[in-house]
Amino acid sequence: MWFQEYNPIGNEILSGLVAVIPIVVFLLGLTVFKLKGTIAASLTLISALLITTFVYKMPIDAALLSLILGVGKALWPIGYIIIMAVWLYKMSVKSGKFDIVGKTIIGISNDQRIQLLVIGFCFLSFLEGVSGLGVPIAICSALLVSLGFHPIKAAGFCLISNAATGVFATVGIGVFTGAEVGNMPVSELSALTALSVPVIAFIVPFLLIFIQDGIKGVKEIFPALITVSLVFSVFQFLIATFVGPELTNIIPSLLAMLTLALVMRKWEPKNVYYEPNADRTKIAEKLSFKQLLRGWSPFYFLTIVIGIWSLPFFSKLFAENGPLSFTTLHIKIPNLHERIIQSAPIALEETAMPAIFHWDIISSTGTAILVAAIITSTVFSEITMKDRVGLFGETLKELKTPLIIIILVLSFASLSNYSGLSASIGLALANTGMLFPLFSPLLGWLGVFLTGSVVNNNALFAGLQVVTAKQLALNPSLFVAANTVGGAMAKPIAPTSLAIAAAAVGQNGKESEILSFTLKYSLLLITIICIINFMLAYTMT
Repeated sequence: MWFQEYNPIGNEILSGLVAVIPIVVFLLGLTVFKLKGTIAASLTLISALLITTFVYKMPIDAALLSLILGVGKALWPIGYIIIMAVWLYKMSVKSGKFDIVGKTIIGISNDQRIQLLVIGFCFLSFLEGVSGLGVPIAICSALLVSLGFHPIKAAGFCLISNAATGVFATVGIGVFTGAEVGNMPVSELSALTALSVPVIAFIVPFLLIFIQDGIKGVKEIFPALITVSLVFSVFQFLIATFVGPELTNIIPSLLAMLTLALVMRKWEPKNVYYEPNADRTKIAEKLSFKQLLRGWSPFYFLTIVIGIWSLPFFSKLFAENGPLSFTTLHIKIPNLHERIIQSAPIALEETAMPAIFHWDIISSTGTAILVAAIITSTVFSEITMKDRVGLFGETLKELKTPLIIIILVLSFASLSNYSGLSASIGLALANTGMLFPLFSPLLGWLGVFLTGSVVNNNALFAGLQVVTAKQLALNPSLFVAANTVGGAMAKPIAPTSLAIAAAAVGQNGKESEILSFTLKYSLLLITIICIINFMLAYTMT
């Protein structure tokens, strides 16, 4: 047994500053020194190993085993999902389907500010609701590039949009996790997130167009902007408050797209905006129903299959004692499983940490994407089996570098979790006392930066948020909501997201450029959430 030490320096704030060194190394490596993602992530992992071994006194074998678990989680399900998503995209391009999708978007408007709203916000939000886990970023950023958007900008736009939708990704699983860890009703947590997320959802479309074309662009397409922002944010608030988290991305995004399409039938901007690399000769083309059916087949098959994978009855098939439970292997890591002990204030009582690798062979989202790819290529077989195999090999070759980055980052996240580094940072922030409501969302922001996932973030810090809130006699549920929403604001800068985006737009090794594009907007959005949470904290005690 090894008991986690949260204050190895003898001062919680100093211990927190030591624990944050690997994160600073990563950020400085990408932004100041312009290092490649693999080098920055490697230096981060090395610095974390040195700190956990020599400062936190973590047994070296336990540290290495936690890294191995991180490698496993990086490859499955994240790596698997990314490979399947990019492979599906490549097949749709090879078969000509992607060209049909582009023509459909142009059919709504030739103006590429409108196209950004449709793809980079509405369609991305829809995909985020049904799948998440990097799939929307990969597909939508590639779509934008196919329309002439600069690859770095396309990736950056999609990452920024993800801040407005990350809370309710994958039918709201992050909210369910927060409610479970925080010991509160899902409906209560969903309603509390609705007090701040719709503000971000209203702002983000305006922010995207401002980045793209300045205040002039905002003025010129204001009717379209206000339509998307209002419809999406209002229905996001209503569904999160009165229905629950499952459909809080899906329905608002569909309604926003539909309403925008209706507006565009009656109104067009006076000046049509094109990206510098766009093909200005492309004009709206009337497509037959058969063409639309074929062109959009990868995406509606993807949506249908992932929708089925997300249904409760399907999930129960793979649950414990379910008829297909044997297809999910739960591998306990020897000499790590239940060896690390968490204690107060991170845990209410001494708790042995599980260390289990869950290999969900069939129920994984990656398998859902694989099934969608098989159905698409079977029903509409424009490419040969040889082409499919060749594209799969091409996908693996292109994703080699992003997968290495993801492995390094998830290994660091796993080490941070088991060594207590993450907890030390959280406790340092908790020392802010009555100002904690202002800094509380930063814990979530940090959690998603470390893990790339709102789910993992809530598993990591939701309990600490509850404990700290009770110590300050504040509403603990509000702080779990702050952890959840604050986490989504880190989506634009999470290393795993950066790697996925870079791979999707063919910019492997340029993660630092994408981070430079998104960092300031992530900081702006988390600042807004911190202020909102501070105001809510002392009015909802």
